[in-house]
Amino acid sequence: MKSYLGGSSALALVLVLSGCNSPQQTGTQQQSAAQAPAARAGGWTDGASAQLRKAIAGRAAHGLDQMRFDSVGDGSGAQDEAALTRAALAYATALARGATDPAKLYDIYTVARPNPDLKQGLSAALKAGDIAAWLNGLAPADANYRRLSQAYLALRRQPAAPEPSIADVGKPIKPGVTDPRLPAIARQLVNLDYLKAAAAQGDRYPPAMVAAVKAMQADYGMEPDGVIGGEALAILNLSNVDRARAIAVGMERLRWLERTPQPTRIDVNLAAGRLSYWRDGKLVDSRKVVVGEPDKETPQLGSPIFRLVANPTWTIPRSIERSELAGKSGSYLRAHNMARKNGWIVQQPGPKNSLGLVKFDMQNEHAIYLHDTPAKAMFALTQRQRSHGCVRVEDALGFAEILARDENVLDEWHKARATGKESFVKLPRQIPVRMLYQTVLFDESGEPIVRNDPYGWDDRVGAALGFKVGKALRVRTDQADVGP
Repeated sequence: MKSYLGGSSALALVLVLSGCNSPQQTGTQQQSAAQAPAARAGGWTDGASAQLRKAIAGRAAHGLDQMRFDSVGDGSGAQDEAALTRAALAYATALARGATDPAKLYDIYTVARPNPDLKQGLSAALKAGDIAAWLNGLAPADANYRRLSQAYLALRRQPAAPEPSIADVGKPIKPGVTDPRLPAIARQLVNLDYLKAAAAQGDRYPPAMVAAVKAMQADYGMEPDGVIGGEALAILNLSNVDRARAIAVGMERLRWLERTPQPTRIDVNLAAGRLSYWRDGKLVDSRKVVVGEPDKETPQLGSPIFRLVANPTWTIPRSIERSELAGKSGSYLRAHNMARKNGWIVQQPGPKNSLGLVKFDMQNEHAIYLHDTPAKAMFALTQRQRSHGCVRVEDALGFAEILARDENVLDEWHKARATGKESFVKLPRQIPVRMLYQTVLFDESGEPIVRNDPYGWDDRVGAALGFKVGKALRVRTDQADVGP
């Protein structure tokens, strides 16, 4: 079982991030304040400027080697000292909160970000003559960031030519045949969650693997015939260049996040379609979710759950009414327990309600929330980007029980459910939720696995980091239903 950006548990979505030393940072001989030469007017010494240059020269450890930071001179004049300061603050910003601004890359991004006082930090570092130590403490220090750094550096040492990992020799692989490419194909199918590791069988193409390929083909709008041709290989193939780019993007997304997130929280990885529930700093639950389909993407939000709603009604948004229910007859509405109320179509409570039997109400202006669903079959899909934007939770009633128990409102929750009517149970404290997007996961050994990018969101981050645009193979499906 692979981890979804987790620590000791194989099901974690995002590690608790805590600041310390950044990974793989080149060491330097550091001078104490007593040993450092006297600073000039701008505070820069020869030693401090050398430390800065060495740190920037080692920026590949953070996947930032495709970016240029302000060039600096020898620090001997006021102009060069101003350039040193600009370069130091630019590089410190990249390490501390990201080289890119997600709020500018995406229409919606409200996840909390770090905001350290870098000018004050630089001033203190110059006074201590220890620029290296200051910079070393700015990037994430968790195990996942270190693994990404190590993997990126290893890939950068490989040949840069963008050859695919699985050769397309123009000969399709048909079910039942033997082909030397099949072990590599099987490994990638396992990485993408289409195939169980135990089903990979050498260089033969067995039925279980055929079923996995058919499922993948269906997800990407291909004829699900199980024949591995050029189109299927395009999904499975990643060059070292592709992997390095994805890993650099993964590190950048971790730099966007607070180093010490709330110890009790819910993290949702939109790219992987998984939820993780952290309680007092420990991962206590992880489960599948269904999120927005491409073109109806679930946004990257920081938004708390403030109450549980038992037996919810669903007031259908105008956009869904126009696109999904236009022209539907009164008998259709009655059959789906819907009725017009004050000009809106409202679906009444019940097991067939599109919100299921529980809604996790969240505070945000985008009408995004977690909820149950009667469409349970979608949780069995590998690519679970199928909704209109809200997040459907696997065994949502079971998850509601966990939250109600942990928040000491279990009796109130049971009474609310028993009414059969829409009822509200306010939580004594709000539970933060972070909607994140990470396409690099980890297997049981801690090795990074690059997954496909269902929304194509890696492109804009990679381009901002200086990488050429990669391939974004989006899910294509007609399996989305009327629900939110």
